[in-house]
Amino acid sequence: MKKTSLACFALLVGSSFSFAQEKFTISGTIKEKSSGETMNGIRILTVELPDFTATSNSYGFYSLTLPKGEYNLTFNTTDTISVALNDNVKLDHHIISFKADETELKEVVMTVNKKNNNLNKTSIGVEKLDIKEIDKLPVIFGEKDILKTIQLMPGIQSGGDGNSGFFVRGGNADQNLILLDEAPVYNASHLLGFFSTFNSDALKDVTIIKGNNPAQYGGRLSSVLDVSMKEGNNQKYNVSGGIGLISSRLSIEGPIQKSKSSFIVSARRTYADMFLKLSDTYKNNSLFFYDFNAKANIWINDNNRIFISGYFGKDVLGYGKEFNNNWGNTTGTIRWNSIISPKLFSNTSLIYSNYDYKISLNEAGSNLNVNSNIRDYNLKQEFEYNINTKNKLSFGFNTIHHTITPNRFQGNESLKDENKRQGLESSLFVSNNNKINKKLTLDYGIRLSSYSIIGKGSYNVYNKDSELVNQINLSSGKFGKTYFNVEPRLQFSYMLNNYSSIKGGYARNTQHLHLQSNSTAGFPTDQWIGNSYNIKPEISDQISLGYFRNSKNRKYQFSGEVYYKSLQNQIDYKDGADLIATADIESEFAYGKGRAYGLELLAKKTSGRLTGWIGYTLSKTERKIDGVNNNNWYRARQDRTHDLSIVTMYDLTKRWSLSSAFVYSTGNAVTYPNGKYEIEGQTIYNFNERNASRVPSYHRLDISATYKKPHKGKYESSWNIGVYNVYGRQNPYIINFEDSGNRSRSVQTSLFKMIPSITYNFKF
Repeated sequence: MKKTSLACFALLVGSSFSFAQEKFTISGTIKEKSSGETMNGIRILTVELPDFTATSNSYGFYSLTLPKGEYNLTFNTTDTISVALNDNVKLDHHIISFKADETELKEVVMTVNKKNNNLNKTSIGVEKLDIKEIDKLPVIFGEKDILKTIQLMPGIQSGGDGNSGFFVRGGNADQNLILLDEAPVYNASHLLGFFSTFNSDALKDVTIIKGNNPAQYGGRLSSVLDVSMKEGNNQKYNVSGGIGLISSRLSIEGPIQKSKSSFIVSARRTYADMFLKLSDTYKNNSLFFYDFNAKANIWINDNNRIFISGYFGKDVLGYGKEFNNNWGNTTGTIRWNSIISPKLFSNTSLIYSNYDYKISLNEAGSNLNVNSNIRDYNLKQEFEYNINTKNKLSFGFNTIHHTITPNRFQGNESLKDENKRQGLESSLFVSNNNKINKKLTLDYGIRLSSYSIIGKGSYNVYNKDSELVNQINLSSGKFGKTYFNVEPRLQFSYMLNNYSSIKGGYARNTQHLHLQSNSTAGFPTDQWIGNSYNIKPEISDQISLGYFRNSKNRKYQFSGEVYYKSLQNQIDYKDGADLIATADIESEFAYGKGRAYGLELLAKKTSGRLTGWIGYTLSKTERKIDGVNNNNWYRARQDRTHDLSIVTMYDLTKRWSLSSAFVYSTGNAVTYPNGKYEIEGQTIYNFNERNASRVPSYHRLDISATYKKPHKGKYESSWNIGVYNVYGRQNPYIINFEDSGNRSRSVQTSLFKMIPSITYNFKF
């Protein structure tokens, strides 16, 4: 009897406990009300249970599991919805996005939740750009540019005057993974780097991650620049664009079926070539680029959505029939978002990417042609499983088939290399975001990556002295050497109080594709190569630690980060490398290691009439390559001790706004000759220690003013007037040496002294 009573009591207690712990899930999609665009990074708070929160993902999806009961959910400080939770609830929500010229109070209301994200999120070394801020900043030729904007952030260095190439925490330019709607962009520049491939009118979100990558990202050592295109307004049609001194752009967006599907197309073109046609001397020359973005998204039903997006861009540079140089990118992405259950979200992507360049030289009956490309077919599957309010699990896989075609020609005789280098890059990844308690949050995961060489192809094997020791021939479709790597990731955030936190992280990254380049600026003819029997995967290990603080009114943000990065299997050219006559470029490579460390400081003012930031970087970047510089450490080309940027934006009136950007940096490391000698009347320069000298320091001030013209109705327009390099500083672009009697002298080439610009923008 006692045993029976005890069993019944235990069953009753267990049932009561189970009932008390009964939980259900609220899930849905967050959208912007006026356009229907999904919104990521929106924080959902539970008034009754402050520790129970959720954040919308890149596609606007959120999931929040709570005990059975009645709750008030806050999507922003003034937008609260009551929910009776007796079963799983699907709750889509629209948020009103206020225009910049409305009251400051409304701006603060809309951004207050986001302003603390820099404290409680585990992400460290991450910057998210505001597209509206990009519109205001002064840039060269008046072309708003996300790549120019990220170069104003600490830890990110410019590739040169007016150049869109960039270096992150001591890494090379090829160590940045640049994604447009998940598709890799292998050359993100136009006109030899003075413009980027990204038309800001077509962009929705821009995020750069400086090395501490979440587990779903891989393939590069230094950073991930994740760019997402707009989805298109599914409520009404909009036309916007701009007319500048050397380029114009036009975007059209609207619903295909209202609230169900939408599209956006955006195009841009320069017209410097049209001015050339006015001259008899230059009328047969070509100098222009164009790009085209398109995207459509379709809600099949409440739980399934399809995205189709693409980009096509081309540069054309030519001098009559004698010289022509064309290069460009093509990308395409098909994505399927599926809400499998209130807790499980799926994203499946089929991705295509192609970059190619062509050079032809016809002179005195001699023909020289170069044609090269890299083409990818990519399948990516990601899952997000919201286990509970304290654990969010992300996992999936990615596989990419690379085809790299190097072509080489000399004179009229074709030396085309028919060996298309093929490789299969694959990865599995899993990570968990774990809210340990009110103060501590962990994000830990692991990525398993591999790269396999695939035939048909012939591969030379060299020893450390660049002597050929073996040749491996792979038949079509046969797998050759495979490299495997394990990449652990860990990040944490610890809240010290309501206004400050400490963050830290460790990440190992592996890179299987490498860029052959002999310049810091980067040129379209720089060529990608994959792992081989000589070239091993590059590996980086980065440790970061940072302190983050907001002011009590949240108008000011401050952060300080330190980092140390160790690099393995780094590639450089050996001393005296012959980059022209060699039959196999791998015979000119040398290998070694690298290290980079530094301090990054950032102070921001986020609201009010005056906004902006001050960023400063103190850093050191070195390489140690076998056979180079007597096997001693030497400065990397992109090593800069100091890097400073000061950015301000001021709303003078409701119609007029002013902005400025000042930048200063230590000059790039460079190798100067320490002597010379003559052979048959030709001067030969002798070089000693690599990168032992520096070019002069770089500094520049840009200013701009924007006037919003008043109109009646839906038509909007503005004028932007700017000056690049206001005080005409002649910053070094290239330094060459020439004989001057019995002595040699250095000759500096500078590109831009002072460039005014004016752009007319419109929207209706």
